[in-house]
Amino acid sequence: QVQLVEAGGGLVQAGGSLTLSCAASAPTLSSYIMGWFRQAPGKERKFVASITWSGGYTYGADSVKGRFTISRDNAKNTVFLQMNSLKPEDTAVYYCAARQSDSSGYDYWGQGTQVTVSS
Repeated sequence: QVQLVEAGGGLVQAGGSLTLSCAASAPTLSSYIMGWFRQAPGKERKFVASITWSGGYTYGADSVKGRFTISRDNAKNTVFLQMNSLKPEDTAVYYCAARQSDSSGYDYWGQGTQVTVSS
């Protein structure tokens, strides 16, 4: 299995910025689509963004478009989520995930990292 480890979560003031990273144990993730999801307490896990090995990307809810940026460094087997203009409603556990391009769903998940945005 591919192992994913998230980092960079923490407490930030509303309007601030935070960058999450996800490092993979596999030597390469070039054939994988990488995604970020988030889950607030008592809520369903929601799709945030995804990125292909070549840099093509997709964003989920309109609430994150224009504020969040997904990117990846294939040489370091790492994917990032740059979060700007953070709002209290962004508070959630953020999960990194990976799937092969021919898979219908995500196959591998990280342990999650907590992001808390104070008002």
